[in-house]
Amino acid sequence: MQLKKWLIALPLALTMLTGCSVIEKIVYRIDINQGNFVEQTAVEQLRFGMTKEQVRFVLGSPMLIENGYPNTWYYIYHATKGHDDPVQRNLVANFDATGTLTSISGDYEASDQFYESLN
Repeated sequence: MQLKKWLIALPLALTMLTGCSVIEKIVYRIDINQGNFVEQTAVEQLRFGMTKEQVRFVLGSPMLIENGYPNTWYYIYHATKGHDDPVQRNLVANFDATGTLTSISGDYEASDQFYESLN
């Protein structure tokens, strides 16, 4: 009778000691992608002086345009793959009052030709 109690109690005690971390790794989690997926090759196509329509053609519609700041476009990408840590990448496109691209910043590098003319 004592042996049966130990056979039941031992696995339960081990489960309690390891916590839910073992069970958490067994449970499947889907990949969650949110926002604008921007590739570096698309960012390299951007040039100083491009219109908003041209930038939208290259990168797609921005994730966010703040009220009161229509000349600042935010491209935000957030991805969580299964049990991995989330990854976020940002790109900010700034336009002047006439609607032409003046600068980009964030997690992407502008190309060396960014300041070349748009022929």
